[in-house]
Amino acid sequence: MGKIIFYEDKNFQGRSYECSNDCTDLHLHFSRCNSIRVESGCFMIYERPNFMGHQYYMRRGEYPDYQRWMGFSSSSYRMRLYEKPDFTGHMMEFMDDCPCVSDRFHHRHVYSCNVMNGYWIFYEYPNYRGRQYFLKPGEYRRYRDWCATCAIVGSFRRITDIC
Repeated sequence: MGKIIFYEDKNFQGRSYECSNDCTDLHLHFSRCNSIRVESGCFMIYERPNFMGHQYYMRRGEYPDYQRWMGFSSSSYRMRLYEKPDFTGHMMEFMDDCPCVSDRFHHRHVYSCNVMNGYWIFYEYPNYRGRQYFLKPGEYRRYRDWCATCAIVGSFRRITDIC
């Protein structure tokens, strides 16, 4: 079982809230969170209550200010999705997570993909559900190249840290 402590102010100051399981709304304990200490385990924290908004994967460590967990780091993520095989058809470049591919890409099917930077997970359904496919940097000329049985990609997210 993991343990995480949220602090109201930077550098682990102010009121704090400690938990080891799901918490749907930190606002019940204080109005803001500016630092976090993960004492054990891994956690997914969310920008808004009820597991909504941007997600941040946290592993054991100290995060003295929000910039340490909100992705303002030197690592970059870049990927291009294509409507058709062999990098043809409509193309769109992404650098962040996408909870619903059809809303942003305007296609349910992704037939090819070029991962320029970072590691990603494709999900079969929107909101990070269903079968998962791990993609590392490289060219994927057909959906079978990432071991999928069909070209439908419902959502995807960056792998920002590995526990």
